Amino acid sequence: MELRQVEYFLAVVEHEGIGGAATALGVAQPTVSQALRALERELGVQLFHRIGRGMVLSAAGRTMVGPARQIVRDVDAVEDLLTTSADELTGRLDILAFPAMASGPIVDLIARFRDDYPRVNVRFGELRDEAQAAAVIEDGHCEFVVAHLPIAGDDLEVIIIGEQEYLLIYPPGTDVPEGPIPLESLPPVPMVFVPRGQSVADEIEEAIRVAGVRPPLAVLSEHREERLPMVLAGIGGTILEKALAETAADRAVIRTVEPRFVRPFAIAFDPAALSPVGQAFVELIRSTTPA
Repeated sequence: MELRQVEYFLAVVEHEGIGGAATALGVAQPTVSQALRALERELGVQLFHRIGRGMVLSAAGRTMVGPARQIVRDVDAVEDLLTTSADELTGRLDILAFPAMASGPIVDLIARFRDDYPRVNVRFGELRDEAQAAAVIEDGHCEFVVAHLPIAGDDLEVIIIGEQEYLLIYPPGTDVPEGPIPLESLPPVPMVFVPRGQSVADEIEEAIRVAGVRPPLAVLSEHREERLPMVLAGIGGTILEKALAETAADRAVIRTVEPRFVRPFAIAFDPAALSPVGQAFVELIRSTTPA
């Protein structure tokens, strides 16, 4: 197995196809395809299912992502040690964040870290399932995850870095009462919800059920990021993260909920497996986060 093959494999994963990977790598698409096929032959497994022009990770491919990223991190660390002075930190900071947490405190931390260590580059990716927060660290996909509490994992250290409030948001012109809306008095406006199995969505749905209200369901969307466009298109209301809801304050009707939906979120990591870059990032977090 060659490092180049591993890098091409990860590029296809990150860019969701050979075309995007080839563009990012600055090589021709056949070059990427040939490298992948050679890697599959050497490993004796199929890493992707090729569906039309699309590429979907196989079970073996999903298993390989974490170790592949660890290989690249280790090689980068060795190269940096050989080409930079001993007192200059280099390498890569790997973070996956749940979309609702991908702004605010974590971005501020990354900005401060980059100011202190400009030779460190950052991979800031999406954590699609909060239930997998511990697994993506254990499997080597990243060093840090940012997600709502609780974050399960016996070997993980967790530092709270902020809290997220959730607000009601309705299509423009919706006639709803002013001020905080008691949960038991939700107006009968059709709603856009995400399926159960996402911790915050489950908590909100359970609270509405306990309050004894049943707002009509307009759409059950597996695409969290499409909730705001659906609200603005007039399909229905929803409950959104405050930071996201407020980006549409001039185009939608926003109300707080009584009682408030507030969830703390944190950054988690395995202190026994941190790289020098990861250790420096933890020191920054501890120095800037109230105990």
